[in-house]
Amino acid sequence: MRRPSYDNLMEPDTPNFDSVARAYRWMEYLSFGRMLERCRFHFLLRCSQARHALVLGDGDGRFTARLLTSNPTVKVDAVDASAAMLAVLHERVRTCCGDADTRIQTIQGDVRRFIPTRQDYDLVVSHFFLDCLTDGEVSALIARLSPCMTQDAIWLVSEFAVPDRGWRRLGARMVIRGLYFAFLVLTGLQVRKIPNHAKAFDDKGFHVVEKSAYLGGMLRTEVWQRRSN
Repeated sequence: MRRPSYDNLMEPDTPNFDSVARAYRWMEYLSFGRMLERCRFHFLLRCSQARHALVLGDGDGRFTARLLTSNPTVKVDAVDASAAMLAVLHERVRTCCGDADTRIQTIQGDVRRFIPTRQDYDLVVSHFFLDCLTDGEVSALIARLSPCMTQDAIWLVSEFAVPDRGWRRLGARMVIRGLYFAFLVLTGLQVRKIPNHAKAFDDKGFHVVEKSAYLGGMLRTEVWQRRSN
């Protein structure tokens, strides 16, 4: 398993998740139980035919590990700004996947500056990651990665969301505001609101082909694909 680190892929305001890497899973379980995991794994069967996957900000690597074990031929490039998160991911995939060294490359860097070197990704994954970016950064990311994806590639997205109406809307806004404050304190994350990734995907020629929701709509998972010409 190659683990390159590129200093030129870091920004001065890149949040530092190193301090929460080891505790991240338990912080998540204490806050939401297994619901975020259910979101991540909801469309795992959609990945069964993938050959080259790009996984963005998978944290401690639970999705990457499940992907490698459920699809024995897929090769993965995993990008994360946190060296500690990548170390935990590395340990997890080595434990569950005997041939991990030949099937995964981890790349340490800020995804806002990451430019892939390959052009044949048929799967891109960003679970609970786009909410670390602004609207403009999400749009720029999609524009940068789109040329590196095959025509039939899918992009899996899981994110927090504010329900459109009802009492859950207020509750979701309070929870999300609290999460952003916590990650500001723990990691230095400067983003304050969830970006409108749906608009960004639509503007770049993608459409959602399947979606599901958890916790009354506060957690959403989606499959995006290019619109046919």
